[in-house]
Amino acid sequence: MEDYKGKVVIVTGGATGIGRGAALAFGAEGAKVVVVTGRNTAGGEATAQAIRDAGGEAIFVQCDVSDEEQVKAMVEKTLSVYGRLDCAFNNAGIGPDGVRVPFSALTETSVEVWDRTMAVNARGVFLCLKYEIPAMLKTGGGAIVNTASVGGLRMAPSFGAYGPSKAAVIAVTQTAAVEYARQGIRVNAVCPGPTQGTELMKNSAATGGAAAGDDDGPPIPLGKFGQVEDITNAVLWLCSDKAGHITGHALSVDGGMADIG
Repeated sequence: MEDYKGKVVIVTGGATGIGRGAALAFGAEGAKVVVVTGRNTAGGEATAQAIRDAGGEAIFVQCDVSDEEQVKAMVEKTLSVYGRLDCAFNNAGIGPDGVRVPFSALTETSVEVWDRTMAVNARGVFLCLKYEIPAMLKTGGGAIVNTASVGGLRMAPSFGAYGPSKAAVIAVTQTAAVEYARQGIRVNAVCPGPTQGTELMKNSAATGGAAAGDDDGPPIPLGKFGQVEDITNAVLWLCSDKAGHITGHALSVDGGMADIG
């Protein structure tokens, strides 16, 4: 892809998994990457360094996406270093994995877990959009992809807060898309299914919580889990000029779970 030469891209949740994969892919395609994470600072620094080691440009910014002042400062840092913002992948999120967040039915979900899940997943995307979009308007437009989930398209038991939070991501994606389409900003969502190589998947599998299926394989029509590259390929395409007539779309990258599962 030649779409990213000289462009500036923010990637939140860039320390591990899908976020790290996307940051590295954007960097390999010539983008100047702002790697963002709130908790795993060592991982965020490592992602940015890996991009630089490969000959690209990248900085790391620590930011809790649920905190408005931190998000505002993160976008301001991007503009102060690189002078513009062209694309953003708002990927930071949390979900039930049996380690950091318990699996629980809706009525068994604590208010604390509900509030934290909504704060990171829904408010986090809202805040990123609130500050990324004005930055993009200054240079005539841009492209944004938000990470939702197959869980935001089809609700599942024991994901009491997660599914609603990801449905909210899809809704706020469509809201931003319709409000800024005429101003040159495209906003889409990607909806991964179970994806190997992510922290949530590793923790979930270790605690027996992953949708691993039985001896016949996972409960996915294609019969296999997704890979990080499956998601990052979709993200880079949605942010590219090749997807220039697509906005407000929630793209399932889930082996068919949402549509034919």
